[in-house]
Amino acid sequence: MNYLDVENAAGRLAGVATRTPLLRSIELDRITGGQVFIKPECLQKTGSFKFRGAYNCLSQISDDKKANGVVAYSSGNHAQGVALAAKMLGIPATILMPQDAPKIKIARTRSHGANVVLFDRVKESREEMGDKISQDTGAVLIKPYDNENIIAGQGTAGLEVVEDLFAQDVTLDSYLVPTSGGGLLAGNSLVFEHYSPKTDIYSVEPTLYDDYARSFVAGERVTLDMEAGKSICDALQVTIPGELTFEINKTRVKAGLNVSDAEALEAMRFALDYLNVVVEPSGAVALAAVLMGKLDTKNKNIGLILSGGNIDTEDILNFFS
Repeated sequence: MNYLDVENAAGRLAGVATRTPLLRSIELDRITGGQVFIKPECLQKTGSFKFRGAYNCLSQISDDKKANGVVAYSSGNHAQGVALAAKMLGIPATILMPQDAPKIKIARTRSHGANVVLFDRVKESREEMGDKISQDTGAVLIKPYDNENIIAGQGTAGLEVVEDLFAQDVTLDSYLVPTSGGGLLAGNSLVFEHYSPKTDIYSVEPTLYDDYARSFVAGERVTLDMEAGKSICDALQVTIPGELTFEINKTRVKAGLNVSDAEALEAMRFALDYLNVVVEPSGAVALAAVLMGKLDTKNKNIGLILSGGNIDTEDILNFFS
């Protein structure tokens, strides 16, 4: 894979995906001592960047395979992206979602017409369940990150960032990406490798699920203990980097950063107060890393992604009560 795959994906997504803007905050620049450019993918269709990869992937399924539908597994954002893309393209969709996924994500996935099947994320394997449905029905399995078309679609967010910054004659010193399996990170790292090679790329994860950060240090994919505990960053609770994504990221990403749940919540609050956008905990981790001084920002140009905003109003009230 390379940046050309991302450019081709951008062509498929033109006029379909929302071109989200770059936001600025005087207060954030004051706190960091630098210039921070924020890509709010919480404003994307379905409330996250996942729509980009899903549509790019599903739009390339051949007509003879569409009738059998697609099957995907996700805690919520990939689920919604696949469900909406399938609806737009007239493809039946079955989505496997964990029972403890946020209710709003389950409801929104169903609202797009997908057949949602709930499972126990501790006792059952979503990969095995997805493989079985695919084999039994002929449905195309749409993996959340280990898929070249998914990666290319996610990379279009980064392509928009570099295009918008080039127009302002700005080059980023660092670029921070919320990371679970690594699809968003991989797509964006391919873009920056070509268009902005001097920019340092960082993954950002919740402290309990920093498999990417540990894998970068080890030089190989590290598997975390499933008993690590539950994080409020539900979309980032992956215990091992994707195989394909890690191959792409291991030579292109400078390092992995991590933030606590409390730090993610503080970033959510900041986004509400100073950016006027709703961000879910998982989507706020890159902002949290910048706010909490996880890297040098003074006199630097920093870019980051707010990757998703799917959260119940009730949960927001509970977090901040």
